[in-house]
Amino acid sequence: MERITTERAKNLLVVVAVEEYSKRHKISAHETLELFVKFGITDLIRQCYETLHTQDIYECADFAEDILKRKNV
Repeated sequence: MERITTERAKNLLVVVAVEEYSKRHKISAHETLELFVKFGITDLIRQCYETLHTQDIYECADFAEDILKRKNV
């Protein structure tokens, strides 16, 4: 049961990042999700869950922005 709870929490972090990024960049959540999947952001957020879930809720969007800037997106 704990594993299911952790998976849901990871998914929530991805959702928060998508929503915040889309709001900041004035694009749809669908477009943002496609961008995140294309560049592996969703997987990275899930992999970094242990650190990201202890940060400010907007840190996930900052994390995504940083990665995309490094990829010149």
